Amino acid sequence: MADLPAAHLGERFLAFVRRPDFPCVGAKAALAHGDIAVLAARDIRSAWDDMAIYDAVAAFAARYRRRPEPFQSLAVVFAGPGDLTEEAFEAALWNRLQSLADKDAFNGHLYDGRVSADADDPHFSLSLGEEAFFVIGLHPGASRPARRFERPALVFNPHDQFQRLRAEGRYEMLRTRIIARDVALAGEANPMLARHGEASEARQYSGRLVGPDWRCPFAAKAPKGPA
Repeated sequence: MADLPAAHLGERFLAFVRRPDFPCVGAKAALAHGDIAVLAARDIRSAWDDMAIYDAVAAFAARYRRRPEPFQSLAVVFAGPGDLTEEAFEAALWNRLQSLADKDAFNGHLYDGRVSADADDPHFSLSLGEEAFFVIGLHPGASRPARRFERPALVFNPHDQFQRLRAEGRYEMLRTRIIARDVALAGEANPMLARHGEASEARQYSGRLVGPDWRCPFAAKAPKGPA
């Protein structure tokens, strides 16, 4: 897979979201309002860019709290590799998220109290900058077409925006539309799909179909530095 300049990685990701058959209408709404931020990084297996990624996510969390409105996302698009199996991508995803969470704890940030820090808990979400996030992983080897982007990517979505949609009575309609579009693209519903509180959302992050015995390798740490 040829290298692309950093700016081109972002352009290709936004073009992927613009595709008519891309099922997530929430992402399309975010794009239409200019609310998808994109950060280019190198190898998803490497910790090389973790500090830059952490700073970007923490800044995004702060911006979201100043304007807590749906729909907003931060996409980290990696230059490669493009030949990861689903298992290898999943391992790389959790290595990156663990590294980010460790930096968050070192910086003294508390875990978002609205969600659980236990990755096996049905109320789990990743917390960075004291803001909970639902993370969507994409890569070329994904079995789900909606997750099959040409480069590895991690998309950070504030968990709070889903709660706001629920409070406004908009969430279920949005969810139904996304599922219908995903079925039209893939030919069947995503078997990993679950509402928050029914099963740990950690099972959905990588996009890989996992069984009931799967255990998330993530472990949150207590904050160490000054808050």
